[in-house]
Amino acid sequence: MKTDNHRLFFRKYLSFSWHDTLITLLIMSVTTVFCLYLRIFHGGDSYMSGFYILSVFLIARSTSGYLYSVFSSFLSVILVNYLFTYPYFSFNFTLPGYPLMIMCMLIVAVITGMMTSQLMKQNDLRIKAEKEKTRGNLLRAVSHDLRTPLTSILGASSTLMENDASLDPAERRLLLAGIKDDAQWLIRMVENLLSVTRIDGTSSTRITKTEEPAEEVIDESLQKFHKRFPDTEVQVSIPDELIMIPMDPLLIEQVIINLLENAALHAGSAVHIHIKLESQQDFALFTVSDDGRGIDPRILPHIFESGIHTIDAERSDQRRNMGIGLSVCDTIIRAHGGQMHAANADEGGAVFTFTLPIEEAHV
Repeated sequence: MKTDNHRLFFRKYLSFSWHDTLITLLIMSVTTVFCLYLRIFHGGDSYMSGFYILSVFLIARSTSGYLYSVFSSFLSVILVNYLFTYPYFSFNFTLPGYPLMIMCMLIVAVITGMMTSQLMKQNDLRIKAEKEKTRGNLLRAVSHDLRTPLTSILGASSTLMENDASLDPAERRLLLAGIKDDAQWLIRMVENLLSVTRIDGTSSTRITKTEEPAEEVIDESLQKFHKRFPDTEVQVSIPDELIMIPMDPLLIEQVIINLLENAALHAGSAVHIHIKLESQQDFALFTVSDDGRGIDPRILPHIFESGIHTIDAERSDQRRNMGIGLSVCDTIIRAHGGQMHAANADEGGAVFTFTLPIEEAHV
């Protein structure tokens, strides 16, 4: 047990990192060059220790654990003694107050390291709490949306089995069409949930991106959309130039399909759906709009929260949940480094936009 605790302590507070090493060397180098510049051109060495105390604070705040902050404390004391204490470029450990300066820098390093570790711990707890909240909201919404179509499928199939002889062909086709419709909705729900699991795992929220032509992703999305809505017209506006975007193409297809299906299912009197692609500096802008009845103003501020329902006057069973689909869409776009917005057009109808970075961000 003691060995495990020692390993945990070493891994948490004294572990080596190339990233933290580079940060430490960069901050110390900038501080040293800046102090040398001040001494050469402005004279005076009395305030140099203050700059190094600030650099120790920045290193402790920017790195993990205590290793680099403590190391920078000792290095700062040595540099101040060697470069900025008379006689220059030689060590003098007999200076009055020298031990106090070492102790001061160590205290700054340790306290700042503790504060940083505590902040990181609180941030991890906050992220875990948000994930649990999202998971709980998703499960509650899914439980409702799965129960209703399953109940409809069970009822229709039972009617077919128990009253097959008394049903005329039109009634039989109507029941079978309802079963097919509900089965397709369940498939879409499963696809949405699979999309969530791809970007909201317990170990990492990173996604694998490849350079993809945005036009091909839109075309693939339209083909899949028209398999379910063959009679729905979609107008497409695409620029002449080829737009390559780093993305997970299957996830972005899922976003576009969800937006198109929401327009087809919820737009009411809509007769046209329009999808538009534009290039705006470092981002690609996707717009999916319709000329229907728009979004209820009461729902609009919460449109991307899971579990938001809209009530269709013609289909009052509420099984057409646009909340889960849009919540998934928003999560996917944010995981790609973009943003998603919803609004009502001045001339009527709903407008959904989302952006994707054209250039991959390197951290």
